Amino acid sequence: MSKSKAGSKVKSGLHPRNKHRFNYDFDALQKALPELAAFVIDVRGRQSIDFSDPKAVICLNQALLKYHYGIAFWELPKGYLCPAIPGRVDYVHYLSDLLAASAGTEQPPKGRKLRGMDVGTGANGIYPLLAAREYGWKMLGSDIDPLSVQTAALVAQSNTSLKGMIEYRLQPKKTKTFSGLIGTDEVFDFTMCNPPFHASAEEANAAAQRKVTNLSQPKKAPRGAKAAVAKTEVSKTMKLNFGGQNNELWCKGGEAEFIGRMIKESRDFAEQCLWFTSLVSKQENLPRLQQQLKQAKVAEVKVIEMAQGQKSSHIIAWTYMDTEQQLAWSESWR
Repeated sequence: MSKSKAGSKVKSGLHPRNKHRFNYDFDALQKALPELAAFVIDVRGRQSIDFSDPKAVICLNQALLKYHYGIAFWELPKGYLCPAIPGRVDYVHYLSDLLAASAGTEQPPKGRKLRGMDVGTGANGIYPLLAAREYGWKMLGSDIDPLSVQTAALVAQSNTSLKGMIEYRLQPKKTKTFSGLIGTDEVFDFTMCNPPFHASAEEANAAAQRKVTNLSQPKKAPRGAKAAVAKTEVSKTMKLNFGGQNNELWCKGGEAEFIGRMIKESRDFAEQCLWFTSLVSKQENLPRLQQQLKQAKVAEVKVIEMAQGQKSSHIIAWTYMDTEQQLAWSESWR
């Protein structure tokens, strides 16, 4: 066992199949991607990186993707959202459990016979990448931003391990999710989405500042003018680190309205998809969404809790198919 793995503790809340349940194995990651060595530092006797350094965070993601998922090439345009891989892959694992339940089995379904769609995939295109490599599912990623689609497509095309597995499309209708994108003859086993959860640019900026305060508070905070300068510099760095374009971070009405529009649209595609799903970051939005689903007369709704350390979120999933129809649907990949 490598030194960086020794003494690792299970990270609370992550799915049992999540490869990131233990502390990062920096020895193995550096062997997979030697460039990471330039960013590795010692933090209280453990190997880590400076998470306020955007270059370090991107390099760590590249190492994780290469070592754990065989994705040798992954890049991100400056200023775009840099995802935290452990939490992203958790969503994929919970989707596999959802599909297994529909098929009446405990074994997570694998292979190209399954097809999923990621709504608002972003330039990082992370969900299709993880779903394809963890379970061999074919994936479609969509986004309203041309550069996001171009960047994500380049990554998929540049990795031989992903050949024929992932397609990315531009959504021409900025206020739509499925309409104008899904063909009349296309079917999906699931859709997934990590919606922009802020309702305005001001709300997104305020949340970013709280993140700066909570995650980047120095042990001995400077005072007076030096404190103001330090806070400004940290804010700039953290903005670069976490990144995110406007369409990635906020939309009118926030995640509740975004998912609400998705629910309304899903009725028109009820026979073309087994499960529609979305992340819900704010628990207080769940009752409103559940009421909308009741009005949409879906056959089944599931709320799945996800947790990573002290942070928790939920997946809301709905289907227009009853148990018998779900079993029939899953025959091709059971």
